[in-house]
Amino acid sequence: MSLTRHLSRGRDLARTAGDHASDMFAPLTVIGRGLRRHSEWLKARWAATPKEKRGPTVFLTAAGVLGVFLLPHGPLLALVALMASAAWVGRSPKASPADPEPDAADLKLTALYAALTPYLAAPEELSPLYGPEGRYQDAFSGWEFDDQGRLAMLDLGYPAYFTDTEPAARARVEQVIQGKAGRSREYRFDWDEESNRLRVTALAPLATDIAAQTFVTTPGEIVLGFTDDHGSRRTIPVTLNGATVQQPPVVWRTGARSSEPHLLALGSAGSGTSTLIRSIALQALRHGDLMVIDGAGTGEHACLVNRPGVHTVETSLHGALAALEWAAQETERRLTALNAARHHGVAAPEDVTRPLWLLLDHPTELTELAHAEGRPDPQELLELPLRHGRAARVTVVVADDLAAYDRISPTVRATTRARVMLGPATPGSAEAVLTGPLDITPANRTPPGRGYARIGASAPVRLQVPVTVDPLDDEAPAAHREAVITLLPHRDTRTEAPAVDLKAGSATPAGPPEMPKEPPAVRPRPVW
Repeated sequence: MSLTRHLSRGRDLARTAGDHASDMFAPLTVIGRGLRRHSEWLKARWAATPKEKRGPTVFLTAAGVLGVFLLPHGPLLALVALMASAAWVGRSPKASPADPEPDAADLKLTALYAALTPYLAAPEELSPLYGPEGRYQDAFSGWEFDDQGRLAMLDLGYPAYFTDTEPAARARVEQVIQGKAGRSREYRFDWDEESNRLRVTALAPLATDIAAQTFVTTPGEIVLGFTDDHGSRRTIPVTLNGATVQQPPVVWRTGARSSEPHLLALGSAGSGTSTLIRSIALQALRHGDLMVIDGAGTGEHACLVNRPGVHTVETSLHGALAALEWAAQETERRLTALNAARHHGVAAPEDVTRPLWLLLDHPTELTELAHAEGRPDPQELLELPLRHGRAARVTVVVADDLAAYDRISPTVRATTRARVMLGPATPGSAEAVLTGPLDITPANRTPPGRGYARIGASAPVRLQVPVTVDPLDDEAPAAHREAVITLLPHRDTRTEAPAVDLKAGSATPAGPPEMPKEPPAVRPRPVW
């Protein structure tokens, strides 16, 4: 018999002996396991017993043991009961340790890789970067998750044959990534076409509680709102929650040297377009005059009525037509006066160099009413201020509903290259309004005053309009109403009563009394 057969037979005998020994000592194993579990239970029970109760517990236990010992056949019965209990408790083997929970980041990245595969894979590729049997580690070079377990950054590669120059192909990939990473946030997509790389960054939310206040700007600069560090290289001090902080603003430069002298703001209902108009009006009144046309007729700008520097606030079609006709004549008069001053080499009169602002809120409502009554379209009267407003120091701001974009006249759309879009947006609507692609995927829900801005040919930036509530709205917070009242100009040294918080039943203090000031020079209001 060979050595190999001896070794094989020896292993069989050892295995058989082990099986018999296991069967023989199985009851002892079960009882031993039960006794160990009983001891563990006693240790846990003793540790959970308060120190002041441990003495009485030991005394009662000793008394019970003594009573059992004094009973006829007591120790034998106690031993049998203990063995039976140990056999019952130890009948099941020790549970195997639970499998560790899968890594949430691994699951999310795997799902994202699988979702991108249909758009970035090719069946004929020999070694595909994306495929059913591929791994996300091969395509994703870097990723980060925030404290809440949400994807904060992703750096991925894509095949060279992917059509990254087509907006539709990009939009499909961006939609998939946003769907897997969460639609409640905004994401910036940086496409590196030369290296076939895509970097996705989740953007932090903007501050939504910056109230109306006096911003540090020069004449002709209007703060449309605030953005992130990526959208502005400049910061200005603002008061936020009682402290002064530095925030990057979105500044729109107007005047004779402005490249984009007129603004068009669009948004859905409740998105904050009227708030933007009020914010611009409060800033424009510091160095100029203005005229407001409220096409919706909701009274959102009634706080500007009879204010110094405000020529008129019109809500009717008749008043709007008369005001816009005067604005067109005023633009022509200013052009004539400026040309005459240049011809004679003298300084231009102050009444033609002081900026004039035409603020129109929902003018398409008046357009439909004018068409129904057979009267001239108010938007046609804007042609002269729009085309010659830069030279005449006349600035036009038009705010309307996003659904009314097609009803805005071609002249207004062609001459207002400073654009603002507020409220929820789709990539298609954002590109149409901002006249350019948006490299930021909008969130599905946005707070009031939240949107995007594009000044001329610059890249679109995120925008949060300052909280500029209607001071006549009793439902608005008293602190915000008081901030707007403080910025409104007054005709004399008397100040308005502080805004009253109806919920608290008390007035917001208006601060220390101001020293008397000289009333500003006011031009006569036009009569029509």
